[in-house]
This record gives sequence, C-alpha cells and structure tokens, in this order.
Amino acid sequence: MIRSLLTGLLAATALAALPAQATERPVVVELFTSQGCSSCPPADALLSTLADRPDVLALAFHVDYWNRLGWTDPFSGPWATARQTAYAAQLGSDQVYTPQAVIDGRGDVVGSDREALDSAIATARTDPSVPVQLTASGTGLQVAVDPAAPADAVLWLVGFDDRHDTPVRRGENAGKTLVDRNVVRSLTRLDGWIPGGSVAAARPEGDRTAVLLQAADGHILGAARL
Repeated sequence: MIRSLLTGLLAATALAALPAQATERPVVVELFTSQGCSSCPPADALLSTLADRPDVLALAFHVDYWNRLGWTDPFSGPWATARQTAYAAQLGSDQVYTPQAVIDGRGDVVGSDREALDSAIATARTDPSVPVQLTASGTGLQVAVDPAAPADAVLWLVGFDDRHDTPVRRGENAGKTLVDRNVVRSLTRLDGWIPGGSVAAARPEGDRTAVLLQAADGHILGAARL
C-alpha cells in the first residue's frame, strides 16, 4: 500500500515538473495595436484566429500614442510603445505604425494582411531556436534556458489576458464593442539567468504567462508559455 502511494506521488511530481514548452517552440507574433485606431479591429480579429494555435504565440501590445485622440485604451502603456519603438530601430525604420505585426522579432507586416502574416509565420518556423522551459514552481515560476543561449540575450516574462470585450464610447471606434485576445498586461525583464541554468520569477500580472528569449539584435530565439 505504501509502495503504491509512493509510486503515485512520484508520478504526480514528474507530471507537475514537465515543461510548458513543446518540442517545437511557437512562432512569436507581436501585434502593436490600439482601441483608438480605426484600422486596428481587422488586425485584432486576425490575431484572434492565431490566439489558440499551439504553433503560434500571439501577443497584443496596446500602444499609448493613440490615447490623445479621444479614447484611452485601458490596456495601453508606455512600455508597449517603447517595445515597438525598439523594434523600429532594430528593423531600420524611423517610424512606428498601427496595426503592426512583428514576427519573431525578425520582420514586420501590416497586422491585418493575412497572406503576408501567414507567409512570415511559415518562414519563421524554419529558423533555428533555443529551447526555453517555463514551469510553475509553488506560487511562482521557474525559467530554464538551454546552454546554447547567447549570454547577451534578454529573457522577458510576459503576462497576458485571454480575452477582453470593450465597448468604445469615443474616438475613431466609437460605438463599437472591440474584442481583444491575448492582451499583454505586463512585460518584465528577468535578470540573473545564465545559459544552461534557471531563474525563479514571481507570477506576472495577467491571466496567462509566457517567456521570450530575445537576442541582442531583437530576434526571438526561444519562447514558452503556461
């Protein structure tokens, strides 16, 4: 009886320790969008079709520079705008726009262009990647990074909500109820990790959690989610 109980406990522990990442990592699609932008709802709808795909990690970053035009996007933040601005510099552009989809940090397309987005995702899937593991650890998280990771890469912890339905009362989308999926609520840089090692982290703001390993040039090297 005791032996059976111990066997069951060991099996349960092993299952709990399984990494959140599958064998093939998801392609990361970051949509820079705003509830104040009339061109953004079609891109938000397209992102929604990607939100539940296991081979894609779709994330909606709501920028704040549209807020001055009559509607304050409740999910916007300067950190989202800062991330988009950093991508603009890395991609050799002197401006930002919405809706912009950045695929694996390697290139961008108009976020509502399904054909261009599908093509970019297919191309990104052929790129080499660095395994990253994200697991729940008590009330926190544990992130492990493969030894092949470059030491100058950045590890990002992302908290996001599955869905929000928002009645918009002012601005370019006044009168519409907008549906936003995978809305990023927090973006935190994790320091103290080393290639081949792991780092503990607190759970971020948001219903769900992901982690991104990003090269110094902006390319996404690895990703995992819970």
